[in-house]
Amino acid sequence: MSDKIKHQLSRRGFLAASAAMVGTGAAAQTANSTEIESDINAGVQRNISSFRSLDWQPYFSNLRNGAILVDLQSRALHYWSEDESIYKLYPTSVPLTEDLTRKGRTEITRKVEGPSWAPTPSMKLRNPEWPDFIGPGPDNPLGTHALHLSWQYYRIHGTHDTRKIGRRSSNGCIGLYNEQIAELFSFSKVGTQVLLI
Repeated sequence: MSDKIKHQLSRRGFLAASAAMVGTGAAAQTANSTEIESDINAGVQRNISSFRSLDWQPYFSNLRNGAILVDLQSRALHYWSEDESIYKLYPTSVPLTEDLTRKGRTEITRKVEGPSWAPTPSMKLRNPEWPDFIGPGPDNPLGTHALHLSWQYYRIHGTHDTRKIGRRSSNGCIGLYNEQIAELFSFSKVGTQVLLI
């Protein structure tokens, strides 16, 4: 075997081993998470093809208390203020599967800055190793702000894990970047109408 071929083989071996080590690091990084993140590392493509401005009229009869439309297909959240002076469009994370997804009309019932988190009973059944409670802070899956909906356990909230935005990555909630949930938190109020489609 020539020296050139030996060099190419050893270089290929080095590159293959390096790629394997990088993959191992990514898997280890998510091993202690309180969210299901395996799909994030599986190369899921982001869906931004339908990320476009919308009018509120096809979805709401009025803008009393403001309105939030979450389009699960395009993974986008639209906000309109009551006086129509503010319109915002944010990328979101959406539920991992259809059985975790809830659609229809609801409203904001509570606003929490610095939320704490506890897994729902069904989450705990699926993932008994998860902690029973996480207080506010950088390890909290709800990020910096949470908007509780009238549906039990469902929220629009932030996330410290920015890889989740634009993907199917949640256990039922709608996630936003922390900076954007903080802005939406300031615009919305208890009673803001919400529609998930």
